[in-house]
Amino acid sequence: MEPIKRLKRELRAQGTVIGLYKDTVEVNGSIAEWDYIHHDGAAAVVAVNDEGKLLMVRQYRNALDRFTLELPAGKLDAPNEPTLECAKRELEEEAGYYTDDFEYLLTVNTTVAFCNEKIDLYLAKNLKKTRQNLDPEEQINVEVWDIEDLKQMIYEGKMTDSKTVAGIMTYAAKYCS
Repeated sequence: MEPIKRLKRELRAQGTVIGLYKDTVEVNGSIAEWDYIHHDGAAAVVAVNDEGKLLMVRQYRNALDRFTLELPAGKLDAPNEPTLECAKRELEEEAGYYTDDFEYLLTVNTTVAFCNEKIDLYLAKNLKKTRQNLDPEEQINVEVWDIEDLKQMIYEGKMTDSKTVAGIMTYAAKYCS
């Protein structure tokens, strides 16, 4: 394969979470323009309670115009923030639980065709109930689910969030066989 060379990157719009760029690249001797979305990164948590059930959060997602059932997760506060610190913060903020018992599970890149978003997923056990600490614009309900019911939702196409699917299926393969 011939190398692909980026000739130029231009910021087109800066949002609160992402930056939208136009990249000019040379591919096979031709010049092309590609969209690129920069995201600082995030962390997500497969939180398992003492009964072996998973804590899930239900929240509205504007891009889909509906509520979704997801793992607790959030973006890094700064590009160099350790993802484990982000995972601890988001577990408490979104779900209202705290623990020091974390294990790295996997990393996912959510949309590799045009975005560099990377999410590190962690397993959290030995949860201690605290309280949610939501941002004023957040509305999040915490639900407790059995792993088999979550897997069935994935198989039926009712759960499509990539970080959530990856986290649940990795946890299930590693710990529920």
